Amino acid sequence: MDNEIQAVAPQEGAKAEHKKKMIVVPGDLVTEERKKLGQHVFIEDGKVYSDALGITYPDSEIAYVVPLAGVYIPQRDDLIVGIIERETVKGYMVNINSIYPSYLSADKCRDVLQKASVVSAKVDAVNEINEAELFDVRVFYGGEILSVNPSKVPRIIGKNGSMLLVLKEGTGCNLLVGRNGWVWIKGGDVKKLADAIKLIESEAHLDNLTVKVEAFLKGKKVN
Repeated sequence: MDNEIQAVAPQEGAKAEHKKKMIVVPGDLVTEERKKLGQHVFIEDGKVYSDALGITYPDSEIAYVVPLAGVYIPQRDDLIVGIIERETVKGYMVNINSIYPSYLSADKCRDVLQKASVVSAKVDAVNEINEAELFDVRVFYGGEILSVNPSKVPRIIGKNGSMLLVLKEGTGCNLLVGRNGWVWIKGGDVKKLADAIKLIESEAHLDNLTVKVEAFLKGKKVN
């Protein structure tokens, strides 16, 4: 499965080979030094700030941010869907659609996990560079994963789970929506579910979206 992570290349002349990098969100300080300005930064009171979620390279001679689209920034207690990448001495590294893989201690797993196993888990802790530790693990067997923009997840879930209920009843699918933008799906009409979620993503900014999605799932024409 492809992770839809897109990065915009730095301006010509920027040194992308710098190893030290830092994740920034809009409004974060990029540098207090006097530097040439690249993309997605602005100056305020003589300091350079980011105007996008992305990666910056503090050692570069140019102050710039490489924007990231569709990347999840973990928060404590978030429920996520992840894929086991590899086993370590005392646990596992888990792909959670973020900048870095997350750590899962073997002590917090009832089962021995295999590479490519799909799991749900909660975020236990997040460090200063947004690396997460996981707990409360559940293993999924079968099914598939649909990737969505993490920023649209609240609309896919809906107020008090209202949209989620409409999706389940309208498609017959079992699903779990991770805050990281990965949705585990099993059974039911998967194509109809995918189309409904695509509708939610494209019209997440509009009112009465639950009513529109419910009508779509019933086969009614949606304007």
